[in-house]
Amino acid sequence: MAAGPEMRASDGDRDKVASVLREHYAQGRLTTEEFDERLEQLYTSKTYGELAVLTSDLPDVDLRRLPEVPSRAPERSKAAEGKNKQGKGMAEAWAVWATASGVNWVIWLIIGLTGDFPYPWPLWVMGPWGVVLLVATIAGGQGRDRKR
Repeated sequence: MAAGPEMRASDGDRDKVASVLREHYAQGRLTTEEFDERLEQLYTSKTYGELAVLTSDLPDVDLRRLPEVPSRAPERSKAAEGKNKQGKGMAEAWAVWATASGVNWVIWLIIGLTGDFPYPWPLWVMGPWGVVLLVATIAGGQGRDRKR
C-alpha cells in the first residue's frame, strides 16, 4: 500500500527527512536560517504531505525511497564510552595516588611510634603528585565541556 500525503508519518520518516535536509544544507542548497526553520517544521509535521513540502524544492528527494537512517545510539554510546574511559583513567590515577600516600603515611607513623616523629616527608611524595593530578583532572573536565 502506497503512502499518500494524508498518511501519518513516523519518527523514522522524520529522521530520514532530517538527514536529507542535513545533506542539502552541507551541500549549500539551504542557508542556516532555512535549515533551522525546516527542522522546526519537520518535527511538528504529522503527515507525509507535510514532510514532502519541506523537500519539494530540493533535487532528487523521493520520501518513499529514502534509505533507513542508522540509529544514533551507537554514536552516543561511543561518545559516552570515551568519556567513561577518560573518567575511569583519572579515577584509577587518584586511587594509585591515595594508596601510595597512605603507604607513606603508615611508614611515617611506624617510624614515629618507635621514637620521635620525623619531619612529615610524605607531604613531599603526595604534594607534587597530587597537584599534577588535580591540574590534569581540571583540564580534562574543561576539555570535555569544550567538545560538547
